[in-house]
Amino acid sequence: MSYPKPWLSLEQQLDNLQARGLLVSDRDKALRCLQRMGYYRLSGYWYAFRERSGPCCLLDKQRSGKSQEKGELLALDAFKYGATFQNAVDLYVFDKELRLLAMDALERVEIALRVDVSHTLGQLDPFAYLRPELFHSTFSHVLNKDSGITRHHEWMSKHAQLILRSKEEFVSHNRSKYGFPLALWVACEVWDFGTLSTLFGGMREAEQDAIAARYGVSNGRVFASWLRSLNYLRNVCAHHSRLWNRNIVDQPRLPSVAEMPWVDPFAHSGHALARCFLLLRVLRQLLGVINPTSSWPSRMKEHLESFPDLSHLGLNLAGMGAHADWQACWD
Repeated sequence: MSYPKPWLSLEQQLDNLQARGLLVSDRDKALRCLQRMGYYRLSGYWYAFRERSGPCCLLDKQRSGKSQEKGELLALDAFKYGATFQNAVDLYVFDKELRLLAMDALERVEIALRVDVSHTLGQLDPFAYLRPELFHSTFSHVLNKDSGITRHHEWMSKHAQLILRSKEEFVSHNRSKYGFPLALWVACEVWDFGTLSTLFGGMREAEQDAIAARYGVSNGRVFASWLRSLNYLRNVCAHHSRLWNRNIVDQPRLPSVAEMPWVDPFAHSGHALARCFLLLRVLRQLLGVINPTSSWPSRMKEHLESFPDLSHLGLNLAGMGAHADWQACWD
């Protein structure tokens, strides 16, 4: 299929938006925003402003890639009444600050978990990551049917790449003085969040449970799902992607309501499970242990309460998965 959309100047882009019903009060400012942020990036924010069709079934079901049994609401070209260009910019700016705050918390969680994992495994062996018998059998012995190697082998390959690419002085120092392999508490400092969460997911249940218990989670497999989801969140934030109403592909498992009462609203809502507010609340839980005096919870709460007034478009924090009394469960 040939690409049908032509190149448009910034002025033509804005003309197109206005023709579709998007209100522009300051044309010069809007043009500067298009030049700085880009039409395509901003389109992810004004997408929610577009009118929707009634339920319909696409004739080409294969191309749609979705079940058509219940019908689908299609986004139309026309914008909802009252939608403005400034609304999209305000939502973009809110989302940018949301990502920055999330990354602030994710950095602290990642560093703390490096210590947790290296300290726990290091007690077994300073080079425990090299020993398959110290990990769960599904991680260290079951072969991937596609690659023919274990997940532990795959992890070791990624680990080796990170070591070889590292320009850190401490890696050069340890390599020249002691040689390879690097001790766990040294090697973990070059791991990214994905490498860390994958290794945690491959640990034995006893070690997983011991680390998870520190954060108030009795089941280490639940905690492992938290880390996988937070790694997804980190990748979204690191690539400056839209976050506020994104569908979270790798959703975390929930502990019992008895163990953590704040999970109750999420346990009864598929929408809430698939949006980022749950992951922000998970970060709130973890930071309460890592740094109980941190101002992050209050800063994030204040930011969430500053969500742009888009009530005329039917948009609010519910699009992020926040329930009506989210402030009560935040504190």
